[in-house]
Amino acid sequence: MESDANCKKISVRHSVADSVCGVLHGCGRLGADASLRPPRRPLTVEETAAMRASAHTFDAELQEVSITAQDGAVLRAWSVRPRRGNGDAVILLHGVGDNRVGAMGYAQIFLAHGYSVLMPDARAHGVSGGELATYGLLEREDIRRWFDLLSAQDRPRCIFGFGESMGAAQLLQSLEAHVNFCAVAVESPFADFREVAFDRMGQPFHLGPWVGRTLLRPLVDVGLLRARWKYGLDLRRASPEEAVDATKVPVLLIHGQADSNIPVRHSRMIHDRNPSTELWEVPGADHCGAIAVAPKEFEERVVNWFSSHCHQSPQVAAS
Repeated sequence: MESDANCKKISVRHSVADSVCGVLHGCGRLGADASLRPPRRPLTVEETAAMRASAHTFDAELQEVSITAQDGAVLRAWSVRPRRGNGDAVILLHGVGDNRVGAMGYAQIFLAHGYSVLMPDARAHGVSGGELATYGLLEREDIRRWFDLLSAQDRPRCIFGFGESMGAAQLLQSLEAHVNFCAVAVESPFADFREVAFDRMGQPFHLGPWVGRTLLRPLVDVGLLRARWKYGLDLRRASPEEAVDATKVPVLLIHGQADSNIPVRHSRMIHDRNPSTELWEVPGADHCGAIAVAPKEFEERVVNWFSSHCHQSPQVAAS
């Protein structure tokens, strides 16, 4: 009888353990799929009209342009060129779940200073093709192709890059693909996909990344395995921190000290890996909130960053 009771206890423990493993596995799978297939924000007629009106305000011409990505996905963007531009251009990259309209406020700043702007919908966003958002793994090559299009189409003196959140992380990873920006500025990037996944695990409980690194680490590991086995995507390689480590492109990091989405330590991690980067921590700013908290200083810092690094890019010169 005692032996039977012990066997029952062991059986119950195994059953509970199997159930817990099943829940973790299911949650990890759902988390991976949700991350790779973010909801699309459609590009509406009203948004297009608003951007056309904005371009008219700055005496600029707006065109629809597209490229075909390495995997065959057709990616789409707006190219906006002032008739009396300064000869330079900026590629603007939006955040996850957004579309090119999310970069409109930034576009207006750059157009006011005479820059041409290219505003793509990221793959799997807006009206661009692609089934999956890969957080830089495929987008780094997409950005290279946008760079080449802009270089061939407009032959600008310099091409700069600006991105926020997911777009910031993608832009930084494009530097590892040797896209020859004269300089880039990014706001609220993550340093490493696994590291930001740890943050995500703790955020529902208002706790730090230690929850993801310890108690909920199996969720992160299952999600990463799911992405690798089902989709062939090794998200461990989505690492802006690694990309910036060896780059010679000037990088301005902007991060709100009150960012509750991607904590400011991510930009600090990137800066620590490459101290030649410049880091502006914005007091009181939440995720991508610098332009709202300090609009004048934001404009001055970013525009001055670009103008101070205005030189002939090797790739532009060779095109």
